[in-house]
Amino acid sequence: MQAIHQSLKGKQQAKQQPANTPGPNRGKKPDFRAMLQNKEMQAALGSGVMMLIAWGIAPYFATLSVILYIAAYAIGGWTKAKEGIETLVKDRDLDVNLLMIAASLGAAAIGYWNEGAMLIFIFALSGALESYATERSHKDISSLLALKPETALRIEDGQMNVVAIEDLKAGDLLLVKPGELIPADGVVYRGSSSINQASITGESMPIDKNTGDEVYAGTVNGEGALYVEVTKSAEGSLFGKIIKLVEEAQAEVPDSQRFMERFEGIYARIVVGVTLLVIAGTPLLLGWTWNEAFYKAMVFLVVASPCALVSSIMPVMLSAMSSSARRGILFKGGAHMENMARTQVVAFDKTGTLTMGTPQVTDILTASHVSREQLLSAVASVENLSMHPLARAIVEQASKENLPLQEAEHVQSITGHGIEGTVHGAVWKIGRLDGTAVNGATDWEKVCARLEQEGKTISVVTVDGEFAGLIAMRDMIRPQAAAAVKKLESMGVRVAMLTGDRARSASVIAGETGVSMVYADLLPEDKVKQVQRLREQYGHVLMVGDGVNDAPALAAATVGMGMGLSGSGTAIEVADAVLMNDNIEEIAWVIGQARRAERTVKHNMWFAITVILVLIAGNFLQDVALPLGVVGHEGSTILVILNGLRLLR
Repeated sequence: MQAIHQSLKGKQQAKQQPANTPGPNRGKKPDFRAMLQNKEMQAALGSGVMMLIAWGIAPYFATLSVILYIAAYAIGGWTKAKEGIETLVKDRDLDVNLLMIAASLGAAAIGYWNEGAMLIFIFALSGALESYATERSHKDISSLLALKPETALRIEDGQMNVVAIEDLKAGDLLLVKPGELIPADGVVYRGSSSINQASITGESMPIDKNTGDEVYAGTVNGEGALYVEVTKSAEGSLFGKIIKLVEEAQAEVPDSQRFMERFEGIYARIVVGVTLLVIAGTPLLLGWTWNEAFYKAMVFLVVASPCALVSSIMPVMLSAMSSSARRGILFKGGAHMENMARTQVVAFDKTGTLTMGTPQVTDILTASHVSREQLLSAVASVENLSMHPLARAIVEQASKENLPLQEAEHVQSITGHGIEGTVHGAVWKIGRLDGTAVNGATDWEKVCARLEQEGKTISVVTVDGEFAGLIAMRDMIRPQAAAAVKKLESMGVRVAMLTGDRARSASVIAGETGVSMVYADLLPEDKVKQVQRLREQYGHVLMVGDGVNDAPALAAATVGMGMGLSGSGTAIEVADAVLMNDNIEEIAWVIGQARRAERTVKHNMWFAITVILVLIAGNFLQDVALPLGVVGHEGSTILVILNGLRLLR
């Protein structure tokens, strides 16, 4: 290794992003500097400046003021006019953009230049705010993409080579210098450092990593150099899994927004029809002058346009998705955020979701003629050649206790029992509890019964055919599991557990976590049927799982949520949302955030409808002035957008 350290001098450093690359952080408020850098915001503000200058010089330089007004119209209205014309040409439909442009041009046609410019300015401003919400959401969701490493420093035969990320494979040894991005998922082979995982998991504080700890591509190394052994290719890494999520999240819109888009086209035709009827019909039917009829028609065109209604949904959903992404929860689209708000039941898979998914040794009990250290060292020496999860748990326990692994001979698997091998001439057998090994030993039978009641898996150890002891293991409960269940139930959400494990083990986990509904001994197809029953009985169901066997149930639920760190690629692909940090305590928060979003949408829509109805009535009954109509209508649009942006906090 000394030679490796020396070889680093003079070598080209891998191309990486700076260590201070911003990641998600909680409680982040709207960035007004970023808002001002938005091109649509700049156009809107430019239009407003032109309008104010034109209004100020109008009494003295009438012609110049008209030129400035035209400039204000062009600067603020060009983008919206282009969007409206594209909708008209491509989709043969009307939208709110064309309505606003027509109203502002109509106001100018009858001499109300300032009112038309004001309409353009406020309409452009509301559009810029909505665009900012969209950009902010996409930035928070896809900030991970900006952290994608491009190259890595691979150690080959004691030499350092810069290689492309795509060329890495499992087993490669990499050097990650302080401040660099970790290029691939792997395990720390040597070294220690703190890792900033905020971009992947949403954790606000760096995590200390030492030899044997997992690290993830796209996270930032701290102050120490790390030697990392690659465990997954670029495509199979955690970073690779979320690329699809980002693309899908930016493309999908909620069902309510789709309805609003269809409604907008129909409503726009009605508004245009009524506007033409006012212009052509009221002089004949009510005796209005043409100027009076045209003026009221322009006011109606402004106040009746559905700007605020159209802006009531997407800024809210995008803001909610953005704030969720900063806490490590990625949604594939606004539709799933919308469905999340209606959750009545959260169904957890047990292994890897409520529990850590990896068994750990909890009890080592020995007969009088065998010491604890002797038994654990011998058993670990035999199990060291096995990849079974229970075997790995025993080997890991021996490592924690610094017990040496000895040479094991004649190691073989025994069908129906377990594994055996010879250590220092003694034959050690390790296998499942079958009732014969402790038969007749009343005390040991009671111990086994107690351990089984605690939901533990028992392995019986014999040496040269004589009972030597017991090793009990259990999949450990996630530290936050009980708190997560309690939070959900305090919100009125029922909690269920779906597992393929035995009822006894499942009931123990349920008792310790507080889960009230337990469904055990389920095959993957049984989980699907149970999810369907829960939907029929209670309504909307959120299914949380991590394994390939959970994928059908995730698809059957109203919303499927996969575990980002420990979840399989299949589960993440099928899921509608991904919990990147595996912190199930965040589920209650995201349901609450989704419910806040739903309430905000309803408030926005009722407010928008009320303002439209009041202004329409005022136009025909109380002669609402065009400037008041502009401020009232476009002001309501800005208010509903700002109300949605509150969810960014």
